[in-house]
Amino acid sequence: MNFFRKTALILEQICHRLNRWVEGGVFVMGISMALVVAAQVFFRYVLNHSLFWAEELARYLLVWLSFFGATIAYYREAHPGVDFLVHRFPPVLKRASLIVTHGTCLALFGIMVVYGTKFAFFVRLQITPALNLPKWAVMAVIPLSGMVFIIHGIRFLIRDIGTMKS
Repeated sequence: MNFFRKTALILEQICHRLNRWVEGGVFVMGISMALVVAAQVFFRYVLNHSLFWAEELARYLLVWLSFFGATIAYYREAHPGVDFLVHRFPPVLKRASLIVTHGTCLALFGIMVVYGTKFAFFVRLQITPALNLPKWAVMAVIPLSGMVFIIHGIRFLIRDIGTMKS
């Protein structure tokens, strides 16, 4: 078994486990968000008393859900793509375009990690108005999801390079 195939199998296992953890987290965040919004509606319209923190918490949960949900879609290769031209390429060019695409994605995910970290550091002294959470903790979703994207992207890149060699 060649290097790329062994590495691809190991990365496949790592990505599968990582994705299971992310899916579990997204599930918990989704249920939490639904419960918070339902409680807010109940308190506002039935008890005539608004929960001042519910909207902010639901908003932050939605942001985290969106970023980590995107990593799940990327792992499952369910993200949208424009491939009408690539389908007409010969097989070698198709694989080469996949490798270029994965390389470009990895560069963009690296930008997410670097600049997401810089932004989280920039807002490190600020707190959220209702929940009194440090804003760096809320903004940490950008570099964290970027790292998950990078792990999945490396898996795709190694897989596609391995199929090109064989």
